[in-house]
Amino acid sequence: MDFSLLTEPLASKSYEKIADICDNLLLQAAAEGVAYQDQWPYAIHLLGHIYADDINSARFLWKSIPSAIKESQPELVAAWKIGQKLWTRDYGAVYEAIHGFDWSQEIQGLVAAFSELYTKRMFQLLLSAYSTISIQDTALFLGMNEDDATNYVLRRGWVVDPASRMLTVKKQTIVTEQKLDATKLQRLTEYVFHLEH
Repeated sequence: MDFSLLTEPLASKSYEKIADICDNLLLQAAAEGVAYQDQWPYAIHLLGHIYADDINSARFLWKSIPSAIKESQPELVAAWKIGQKLWTRDYGAVYEAIHGFDWSQEIQGLVAAFSELYTKRMFQLLLSAYSTISIQDTALFLGMNEDDATNYVLRRGWVVDPASRMLTVKKQTIVTEQKLDATKLQRLTEYVFHLEH
C-alpha cells in the first residue's frame, strides 16, 4: 500500500482530511484485494476520525482491527483510549488519555491539534450550557489547572467571583448584518405594488 497520500496532510496540518484519505485508501485496498493490515497506519486513521468528531466511524474502525494488531501497537490502543473517553463523554479523562501516552513524532502534531480543537469544543459547550459554573468544573472541561482555566475564560469575557469560586459565563452576541440590495428592494416594491392593485 502507498501511504504517501498521508504525508502532505500530516506535514501541512490538514488533519481534517486524514480520515477521508484513510477511508479511501482502505476501500482501494479492499477492492484490489491487497493485504494491508500489517502496515496500515491504524493509529493515524483512528485519530483522523476522532479529530473529525466522527466517533461512530472511529468505533467501527476499532472493532474491525484484528486483535493481534491491537496487541502489538500500544500507540493504537492509546489512540482508542481517547475515543473511548469521548464515547462515554468522560470529558476530563479525554485530556488524561491525550497526555497519558508518549506519542510518536509522526502523531504528536495530530494529537496536539486535536487537544487544542477539543478545548475549543468544550469551551463552546460551556458557553451554550451554562450561565454560571465553578472554576473547578471549568478546569475539568478544559483540561487545565484551575488558574489556567480561569485565565482562559477571563480572556474571553467571563467574570469570576473569587469568594464563591464561580464563573459567570459571558454569552457571545451574534451579530447578523442584513443587507438589502437594490434588486431585492425593486422586487419587493413590485410585489407590494402587485398586491395593492
